Amino acid sequence: MEKIALITDSTCGLPQEYIDMYDVHILRLKIIYKDKEYIDGLDITPEEVYARLHEELPTTSMPSVQDANELFEKLIKEKYTHAVVLSVSSGLSGTINSFRLAAKQYEKDIKSFVFDTKILSMAVGLSVIEVGKEIKAGKSFEELCKIIPKLREKTELYFTVDTLEYLIKGGRIGRVSGSIGELLNLKPIITMDEEGKYTTFTKVRGSKQALNKLIKLGTDILDNTKGKVVIMTGTMLEEAKILKQVFEGHMNTTFLYSGTITPAVGIHSGPRLLALAIMKE
Repeated sequence: MEKIALITDSTCGLPQEYIDMYDVHILRLKIIYKDKEYIDGLDITPEEVYARLHEELPTTSMPSVQDANELFEKLIKEKYTHAVVLSVSSGLSGTINSFRLAAKQYEKDIKSFVFDTKILSMAVGLSVIEVGKEIKAGKSFEELCKIIPKLREKTELYFTVDTLEYLIKGGRIGRVSGSIGELLNLKPIITMDEEGKYTTFTKVRGSKQALNKLIKLGTDILDNTKGKVVIMTGTMLEEAKILKQVFEGHMNTTFLYSGTITPAVGIHSGPRLLALAIMKE
């Protein structure tokens, strides 16, 4: 009989209630300051990181192959026969490589499906939750391998940032262009390209128009289909609240979660980020 492990990484920002509900196994990134290291999502809060950004911009470190190996060894001891891994985009992090190497190392003991989501944060979390439901419902490993790519195809992610400074410093700028635009107060609406890197979907003038554009993008989707909605931010709490009010009132919203991006994501995007993800049903 199959025993299937569900795995993701800490950039997902999955709330503890879903980690517990679906027994999700998480490899965590590290937040590295000059004098100390912290574990993403465990011993330092997003608020603490963002409050210190004017003093020091920390770096992040992805889970090592050894970290992944130790997780797989633990799963084997717990009699898991299969593993499903949903990782942050390979276009943004090398985290998936640690998963792939561990999966290869232990392939005789545990059969794995390592999926490159080509998105991040709770846009990944939406798929993790759905896969958790399917595992609980008794779906087989082979069935899950067919379901997961379809979940990704149905997921849209858009976000805006007040400044491109952090994306540039963190080397995550992708195909987002901006220096002249910043002088003109143009705000990018960013999405993911086919390689899982950031790309500019459009630009609008000012933060208010950026918020309005996110509302329109989400409303256009939900006017045509039911969907699950996720809203994420660093410190744009008022704007996130407005998004939540709009979408929790939409007749086709079947699930809504609003939360804070993890430090490992916020360090590279900056705290002034506002994101909207929708999984169409």
